Amino acid sequence: MTTETHKIAEDIFRAALKGADPFAGTVRYSALVLDSFVSGGYEKLSYLAFGKAAPRMAQALEATAGDTLRQGLVVTGYDNAAGFASRLASPACVMEAGHPVPDKAGAEAASRAIELALPLGRDDLLVCLVSGGGSALLASPAEGITLEDKQEITLALLRSGADITEINIVRKHLSKIKGGRLAALAHPAGVISLIVSDVVGDAVENVASGPTSPDTSTYADAGAVMKKYRITPPDNVMGLIESGINGKTPETPKPEDPVFQRVENIISTRNRSALDGAFNRALELGLMPDILTGELAGDVSYAAQWLAGKAREKKSAPACIISGGETTVRVTGSGMGGRNMELALWFALEIEGEKGITLLSAGTDGSDGGTEAAGAIVDGKTARRARRKGINPEAYLKNNDSYNFFRKAGGLVTTGPTGTNVMDVQVMVIS
Repeated sequence: MTTETHKIAEDIFRAALKGADPFAGTVRYSALVLDSFVSGGYEKLSYLAFGKAAPRMAQALEATAGDTLRQGLVVTGYDNAAGFASRLASPACVMEAGHPVPDKAGAEAASRAIELALPLGRDDLLVCLVSGGGSALLASPAEGITLEDKQEITLALLRSGADITEINIVRKHLSKIKGGRLAALAHPAGVISLIVSDVVGDAVENVASGPTSPDTSTYADAGAVMKKYRITPPDNVMGLIESGINGKTPETPKPEDPVFQRVENIISTRNRSALDGAFNRALELGLMPDILTGELAGDVSYAAQWLAGKAREKKSAPACIISGGETTVRVTGSGMGGRNMELALWFALEIEGEKGITLLSAGTDGSDGGTEAAGAIVDGKTARRARRKGINPEAYLKNNDSYNFFRKAGGLVTTGPTGTNVMDVQVMVIS
C-alpha cells in the first residue's frame, strides 16, 4: 500500500542516489590526475576500475582524460555495465563477475588486472577507480588457496554477523591483490586511487579490501576474527594463516613499505554525499531535515530500536530524519533478504500501531542481500496489515526471510543497479 509519505520517502532516497553519483566525484579529481601525470613526468596513463561503481567512474575518467589514457580494464557486477561503452582508441576491456561471493569470472578478472599492473614501470601512472564490491569482483586466491576455499570462507563470514572491516581483514590475508598488494604489483609505477567509500569511517584500507592502501591488520588479526565468530576454515586457509602468524609467509604491505612512496589514495564519493543529497531534497519538499548519523552500525535489531526512539523524540512535523551506515545481520535462518529489509521489518514491529512515522531503509547499490530489491519501506500499519493477511512478521524475521515478507505484504523498494555504492541510507518521514 503506497501512501503519500511513502512517495516522499522514496523521492528523498532517489535524491540521495543522485548525490552519491560517482561520475561527479571522479570528474572532480580528474584534473588532479592529469596534473600529476604532467608534473610527475609520466609517459603512459592506464586505469583499472573495479567495484559496483566502476562503469560510472570509468565513464567519467574517459570523458575527462580520454586523450591521454592508453589502456583500461573495468570489472563490475553482472548487469552493472549496461550502457557503458569505452571511448578509448583501444577500448577498455569490460568484465563482469559475481558478488558478494567470488566466482570464476572474478578470478579471471583479477588475473587480467595483474597482467595490466605487473609490466608497469617508473614512467607509468596507474589510476585505480575503486568502489565497494571490489573485494569479491577481483578474486585472486593466495598461493595454496583455491577459489572454492575463498567461496566457503566468504559465505561463512557473511552469515556470521561480522562487520565489513572484520570480513576484509580475512579477505586481505587470503589474496594476491588485496591489502596493498595491487600497489606492490604495480610498483615502481605511480598510482592514484579514486575511491567511492562504502565503509563506516571512510578508511581506505577497508574499501574493496584496500588493494592500493597500506594494511594495518595482520594474519593474527585474521585468525582472531574467525575465532571470534567460531568459523572453522578449510585446512588450506588455516594453514596459510598459521604460516603468516609464524612469520613463514610474508605479511601484507605495511605503511612504511616503499611500494607506497608513489601511491595516493583519495576518497572521491562517500555516504555523506548521499545524505547531503537527501537533506537538500527534503528541504525542497518543505520538510525540516536532520542528518542523524552517517555511521549507523551494529546489529539491525538494535539499530531499528534506536531509530524508532529518535523518530519518537521528534516533536515537530513535517520532518525528515536521515541516516546512513552499514548494519549487520547474524544469519541463522534459510530465508532471503538483506540488512536493510531486516532493519525495516524490525522497525515495523517496533512502531506497530503508531501513527506519523514512515521509514525507508535501502542500499545505495540497488541490491539488498543479493536480491533485486534495494530495501523496504514501512510504517505503523505495516505489521498489522500483514497479520490481517495471515503473514506473521516474527516468523519471517526468525527465518531471516525479510525479502519474502515484503514481497507478500508489500513494501519492497526497487531501483535496479544504481551505478554507485556508498553503504545504506535510512529516510524517516515524520508527519
